[in-house]
Amino acid sequence: MIIDCHGHYTTAPAAHTAWREQQLAGDIRPYPVISDDEIRESVQGQLRLMDDRGIDLTIFSPRASAMAHHLGDETFSAAWATACNDLIHRVVTLHPDRFVGVCQLPQSPGVPIERSIGELRRCVTELGFVGCNLNPDPSGGFWTAPPLTDHAWYPCYEAMIELDVPAMVHVSASANPTFHATGAHYLNADTTAFMQLLQGDLFGDLPDLRLVIPHGGGAVPYHWGRYRGLADMLGRPDPAGHVLANVAFDTCVYHQPGINLLFDVIGPDAVLFGSEALGAVRGVDHRTGHHFDDTRRYVDAVKLSEEDAAKVYEHNARRVYPRLGRSLE
Repeated sequence: MIIDCHGHYTTAPAAHTAWREQQLAGDIRPYPVISDDEIRESVQGQLRLMDDRGIDLTIFSPRASAMAHHLGDETFSAAWATACNDLIHRVVTLHPDRFVGVCQLPQSPGVPIERSIGELRRCVTELGFVGCNLNPDPSGGFWTAPPLTDHAWYPCYEAMIELDVPAMVHVSASANPTFHATGAHYLNADTTAFMQLLQGDLFGDLPDLRLVIPHGGGAVPYHWGRYRGLADMLGRPDPAGHVLANVAFDTCVYHQPGINLLFDVIGPDAVLFGSEALGAVRGVDHRTGHHFDDTRRYVDAVKLSEEDAAKVYEHNARRVYPRLGRSLE
């Protein structure tokens, strides 16, 4: 089975997006009526890509850039998260053999993460979701939240362990003009999260916690020697055991040399197949004639052993997302 661990609903119906714009403008209205046919039509492009690329199932979450936890207040964020998660549930209900849900949390700058746990529980226990997206920077690029290793995050982690779900560490839109959202902010966040985990003892405290760092781990594989060296200088354990025992990277890296490096450095045991299609980079690479986000081609070209390919395409996802197996059954 080919499982894409990183999909976002980037083609949600226009009425959904318009409701959010009205909400942020202070025009509070009931959520619009969106028909099943509108939802089916909205995912046709996604399904065609999955079919063309041989992807059986996508772990599907609300559009990351639209989480925008820095906009509005806690009440707005809670209403928006509920609307987004309910819409994901409708997609999954209409296409249960192609999508499985992951939720957006109703985070807001300065608001304790405890207040997001209710929505996490609802999505897992009532909607059948298999994980969540956790934003380490609800401020939108200004990094006012404590490091992921701070005890302020522990209530959410403890709930995740209880529910047996992982989190993908995924920021949202950048409100800081210094950081382009997908070209800088996302990759900065991936790198920052890894360094925080290297410095801390999070997994010593919570050995059953599982996290996914997307976009191939940001700068981490490329600078692996730096992180091993820093771990040594800081008196920390080797990150291969200290971090990668509980953390996986995905394959949302949009060129062959990058994918090759990911597998050379990190190895197949800690990598999940992901494409983020339709997502951050939708164009065609004029050098290859193929879409940048067709990561299946890159992974196939690595020529992994049959056993390792099965890990990357299916078994690692089932291990990191245990509820996925139950959902498929």
